[in-house]
This record gives sequence, structure tokens and C-alpha cells, in this order.
Amino acid sequence: MPSGTRPAWPTRCGASSRPLLAEEGITADTDPTDLPTLQSALDSAVARYNTALFTPTGRARAEAAALLRQVVSSFADGETGHAARLLDSLGPQASQEQPATSTACIGLSLSLLDAWSAPAGGAPAGVLAGTALPAGHWRGERAATDILALARKGRAHRSHQRLIAQHGGRHVMDGAALALAATVQAGAKHTGTSAAEIAEAAIG
Repeated sequence: MPSGTRPAWPTRCGASSRPLLAEEGITADTDPTDLPTLQSALDSAVARYNTALFTPTGRARAEAAALLRQVVSSFADGETGHAARLLDSLGPQASQEQPATSTACIGLSLSLLDAWSAPAGGAPAGVLAGTALPAGHWRGERAATDILALARKGRAHRSHQRLIAQHGGRHVMDGAALALAATVQAGAKHTGTSAAEIAEAAIG
């Protein structure tokens, strides 16, 4: 898919990490010379902050689901340019023009793929095992290949930071959407149901 210009992932947590640091016992009164303790608390706060970003709930999940349904349906209809524009509109922060965020869309995509690997996940049996990426060269293709391999073991979501470190956030965003679209299309072919209907029911 065409390259985008907006960042697709957070690099660090700022003021919003303060409540998390407080939960680790780090406040304005903490001794600043105890660097190992401060670093450990900061690492823990960053990990928890990023996990929350990549685990959307409520409105954040609804916005991410709405965008992913559009991407999957556009991809199934051969409108890959439109799908790419939708993905390029994503950034790490919601805006009036685009209420969905890249982190929420990555997290939801990976969570759905993981869920579909389980017998009770709602996907046709073996659909992930039979999912193959479409022919061609796609931005995020290598990330998508790794995502599908991890999702078949139910480990894609927990590996999101490693995926981003390896492939870069934009490629993981596109790769997650590509893997999701390919899986929905595989399910559509398996069941004889349209990809749009599966996306509506499965993504929510």
C-alpha cells in the first residue's frame, strides 16, 4: 500500500504516565538519586501505558472497529487504494477528521486474529491456518506474514511491541489490516458468505 506520512505508533508516555508511576510508588517526593528504582518504575509504567493503548475499549474500540470494517470491505471489493487512504489517515491521536487511532486499530486487529485461532473464537475451523496473503507487493507484507504466524499460536497481540520494533509502526498497522482482510476473505470463501457480512459480525 502507498506510504503514509503520519506516525503510527507512540514512542513514549509523557504526563499521562504519572498516575501509573504513582501506582508504582513513584511521586514528586521520591528520591531522584535512586535511579534503578526510578528506571524500573518507568519501564513498568511505559509497558502498562502501551498495553492500554493497544487494548481499545468503549468508544475507542467502536471507532477502530468501524474503520477496520471499511478497510476489510474495501480490500475485498478490490478498492485497495481506498483501503490505503483509510490507513494513511490514522495517527496515534484521535482527531475530528479521524476518530480512530493507529494503536487502537493495531491492537484490535491483533486481538481479533488471536481470538480466531481458538476453537471458540467465532471463526470457521482452520481459517487462520488456511489464510494466505494476496498476490502482489504490499506495504506491511512482511509484518503481515509474521502477524499471521503469531496469531495461529494466539500470540500476536502480546507481541505487538516486538513487531513494531522489528517492522516499524506503519508497517505493523498495514500488516495487521492486511492479515485481517486476508483472514476475513478466507472465511468468506470457506463459508460462502460475503466478506462485508463477516467483517460486520466478526469485527463488531
